[in-house]
Amino acid sequence: MDRGMVIFLGALLTFTSSWLGLVFAPLIQINKQEPYVDDQGSGPTNYPRPLSGSALRGMHVYKQNGCMYCHSQQIRAETFGNNADIKRGWATRRTVARDYMYDKPIMLGTMRTGPDLANIGVRGYYADWHHKHLYDPRMMVPGSIMPPFRFLYEKRQIVGEPSSEALVLTGKWKAELEPGYEIVPTSDAKDLIAYLLSLDRTTVPLPESKE
Repeated sequence: MDRGMVIFLGALLTFTSSWLGLVFAPLIQINKQEPYVDDQGSGPTNYPRPLSGSALRGMHVYKQNGCMYCHSQQIRAETFGNNADIKRGWATRRTVARDYMYDKPIMLGTMRTGPDLANIGVRGYYADWHHKHLYDPRMMVPGSIMPPFRFLYEKRQIVGEPSSEALVLTGKWKAELEPGYEIVPTSDAKDLIAYLLSLDRTTVPLPESKE
């Protein structure tokens, strides 16, 4: 057998084994998952639940704008990195396969240029904070390197009463807005915030999440 065929077969075996381990096996694991019945509250509830409506549309906005390239949605195990994710207050447990059973695609993320968002919906940030942070992150987090997403907002002249959805700008952002104008979120911005507020993956105590 010539050397070219050996190299070809070796490369084929390498890529095939990688695909089986990194794509096929996790897909089988996800497809075998079933909702967990949580009976710790006032009544039994199923976890997780599929997204719908504005939150589902917001998931597509999240994907289209590449948010997954700077934000992860996975909480590391307590034995990883001195339990750093839990200590930061990002969650109460690590994430497991069942957390993602309805996600298409599953957006675990590729790095943490910004904080993890797996549980951002229950970490105390309200919609107005998210909108101002999305419009210009430095308004809410001085020194942030996140780019502004102003294209998800519309500057328009106030006719009659100001909109109840208008952003309450502060500091230089308020000063640079011309009198008689306001900044209002587009439908994409509202859907994206609805998606972020829906992210509550790690507060239900799944049995398989125990170390």
